[in-house]
Amino acid sequence: MGKLIVIEGLDGSGKGTQSARLAEYLKGQGKKVRLIDFPCYDSDSSVLVRMYLGGALGSSPDDTNAYAASMLFAADRYVSYKTDWQRDMDDPDTVVIANRYTTANAYHQLSKLPREAWEDFLAWLWDFEFSKIGLPAPDAVIALTMPPAVSRSLVEKRCAEKGIVKDIHEADDAYLQRCYEALGFVGERMHWSVIDCSDGVGILPIEAIEKKIHAALSL
Repeated sequence: MGKLIVIEGLDGSGKGTQSARLAEYLKGQGKKVRLIDFPCYDSDSSVLVRMYLGGALGSSPDDTNAYAASMLFAADRYVSYKTDWQRDMDDPDTVVIANRYTTANAYHQLSKLPREAWEDFLAWLWDFEFSKIGLPAPDAVIALTMPPAVSRSLVEKRCAEKGIVKDIHEADDAYLQRCYEALGFVGERMHWSVIDCSDGVGILPIEAIEKKIHAALSL
């Protein structure tokens, strides 16, 4: 089986940029690399996710409970795996890099639950996706973190530059704060490589974050 590396992080942390840069770096090292992104916005597999994030199921993230929302994202991953990137994982020489994965539910949806329910949710999520429906578990997870205030500022800047509307996650400041706290918990609990991408005011240079990722992966 191929190797699966996941890049996670708070909104605006540069997950997409760092996933692409890691893919190019590994290709330069002679590796066979496949880059995938979740949700799969260009595929019909993400229609339920798009409904949820667009507010069709409620204007607040909390209108869809952690387990129901997790199943919407899991369906997108399962369909894409079975119709597309399973062949890459079946190749032992290929490195698959995922910009978000099951691991995103592990802090985004976890944040909707009381602290005493966190361990049970993680156990359910891992069993559901990696055992029950058979998605591959990641070999390494890099989590990019930063203070919520910095994340909000970066999201607002991105939306203004691209002329896009915030989804229900990005628009809810209290939710972003809870995700920040949940990511810290899950990162420690699951032994992820958690990388601080901020100097406290803004985001670090792309190259500085990339260097931290390479060190975490021993590249």
